Amino acid sequence: MSLVGKKFPSIAVDAISEMGDNLKINIFEEATNKNKKVLLFWYPKDFTFVCPTELHAFQAALPEFEKRNTIVIGASCDTNEVHFAWLNTPKDNGGIEGVTYPILADTNRNLSNILGILDIESTSYSEDTDSVIIEGSNVTYRATYLIDETGKIFHESVNDMPLGRNVNEYLRLVDAYTHVQEKGEVCPANWEEGKQAMSADRNSTAAYLASN
Repeated sequence: MSLVGKKFPSIAVDAISEMGDNLKINIFEEATNKNKKVLLFWYPKDFTFVCPTELHAFQAALPEFEKRNTIVIGASCDTNEVHFAWLNTPKDNGGIEGVTYPILADTNRNLSNILGILDIESTSYSEDTDSVIIEGSNVTYRATYLIDETGKIFHESVNDMPLGRNVNEYLRLVDAYTHVQEKGEVCPANWEEGKQAMSADRNSTAAYLASN
């Protein structure tokens, strides 16, 4: 079920800073208390393959997000200790040394379970062990959330494990949403900053289509 248009869950999650400080981060409060947009991206596992390419790509774009009053936060279900070990692993050895934004450690899976982004194929109850058996990796897909200054989710997307994200698309989405906020216009397909937008009415749409 889509969460777009709804408030992001207000829940504190363990996290770690680049310096190894243990934190508690509430994404909803990061947005509302700091009056900033938040980009939260989830990845499956530390010390894997596509994941470090994404973390470095978000790091490279960090100044552009900061220009747009947007906080970037990574997240997985690994522990703070594993995150810190990865942060101290050089880039040329598959590590994420140089990443400066915080990374959530949703080890109890409270937030990822609420968001519904865990790779769970099925669950079954075992009478022998009196426990629930999970089929699947129980780690997160490549889910991405954009949250506005009121804590409302204005974008969500989920990629399967092998598919890395295009970071520039999230910059475009932040630009488009900010344009809507500031100008009251709507943004057509493939809109980018500086291009023509539209009023939300039939005449404006017809004029846009006629000129493009």
